[in-house]
Amino acid sequence: AVCGHGCKYGECMGPNKCKCFPGFTGKTCNQDLNECGLKPRPCEHRCMNTHGSYKCYCLSGYMLMPDGTCASSRTCAMANCQYGCEEGNGEVQCLCPSSGLQLGPNGRTCIDIDECSTGKAACSYNRRCVNTFGSYYCKCQLGYELKYVSGRYDCVDVNECVTNTHRCNLHAECLNTEGSFKCKCKQGYRGSGFDCA
Repeated sequence: AVCGHGCKYGECMGPNKCKCFPGFTGKTCNQDLNECGLKPRPCEHRCMNTHGSYKCYCLSGYMLMPDGTCASSRTCAMANCQYGCEEGNGEVQCLCPSSGLQLGPNGRTCIDIDECSTGKAACSYNRRCVNTFGSYYCKCQLGYELKYVSGRYDCVDVNECVTNTHRCNLHAECLNTEGSFKCKCKQGYRGSGFDCA
């Protein structure tokens, strides 16, 4: 089976037919499936969509059970947690719905962990980290774009001279470089390449 357009988060099952991994959708399995929008809803109270998955959490006064349902809890109601809580050994512990969130100083609300600045993010050398609330994603470095090349997605240099996204002077030549470009004034002109006289 050959999939000319590729299967980003899935596998090729037939000529240009992708079978997506759970949590992904689209012709090339490149889109995150928003499970929170599915019918029947996967969570009893609140649902938070994540990349390739989702998290359930309960309203204040309820605790999340292992099967994803929410059970009434008197002690949790008094804890006033932002996303729900769990009880153990007579103690109440507030919970955060994602590993990219941590309990704030008040022990009730969840604050974002910036994986990009803490070094927890795993992006390949040619990608840059972009922090999101509760998670992060890897984006191509400036001057590169994501393209499907020889069977996989990769960050490929953008030729600014061809795409006409350079800012070279009218009397200058554009020279493409890896991840960027240079401008050189034409013969008979002098300057930086951005300004030529």
